Amino acid sequence: MGRSLRLGALGGALVAGLLCGGVALASPRPAAARHATLTARNRAIMADFAHRFYDLRDVRGAFERHVAPDYIQHNPNILDGREAAIAALEPKFSGKGAHFDVKRIVVDGDLAVIHLHGRTDPANAGGTVADIYRLSHGKIVEHWDVLQPIAPGALNPHPYF
Repeated sequence: MGRSLRLGALGGALVAGLLCGGVALASPRPAAARHATLTARNRAIMADFAHRFYDLRDVRGAFERHVAPDYIQHNPNILDGREAAIAALEPKFSGKGAHFDVKRIVVDGDLAVIHLHGRTDPANAGGTVADIYRLSHGKIVEHWDVLQPIAPGALNPHPYF
């Protein structure tokens, strides 16, 4: 009786799996777990990149450690490639009055957004920046940015950030 009960349960599970198109036999959890692992890994990469790049203003160090040499740049004023980005950004980040205050880092899978308040000169209000990055194999491979100058006299009591 025990053997027939076990075979009956196994047969029932197989029939249920076939009726559901095999869904009962394949779980979506491995894909979700891979996505969560990728997100966690990329969150650590982006936190270190943000610290080196925005806090320490070590453009070369941040880019050599975390950016692929053939990095794709969508900013119309900077050429593609890690070295081109370093050449364009080092002068902006090395000024004595340059200050970058990261407000939030959002990471989901291979995409990351760093939202910040940036100033290259303490005499002006600077701007709000959303830097969008795509990562592949642990390196930043692509970048887009959205820039908005901070205007005086905002009507909204909590503009920009």
